[in-house]
Amino acid sequence: MDILRELETVIAARKGADPDSSWTAKLLSKGPEKCAEKFGEEAIEAIIAAAKNDRENLTYEAADVLYHMLVMLGARDVALDDVLGELARRQGLSGIAEKAARPKG
Repeated sequence: MDILRELETVIAARKGADPDSSWTAKLLSKGPEKCAEKFGEEAIEAIIAAAKNDRENLTYEAADVLYHMLVMLGARDVALDDVLGELARRQGLSGIAEKAARPKG
């Protein structure tokens, strides 16, 4: 888990960096919508790898998904600890009970 926190710190540091200096800075400079779009693309690639039972590519794509998720969260100022806190809150709840408890809307 420490690697995700370290990656989150690097992503935050790239927020104001020159877009020509890093892929992360370039992606962040395009705005939160582009960051979300890129996350979606990577998620689809991971789904395809899983459907094809391509373990090696799924591992690679899953790493891309985690990275791009952190970029997307950073673009909207959502901390990894907030997401982890939500997962901790749900721990021990059945998925059915958790979904039923969500606000309707």
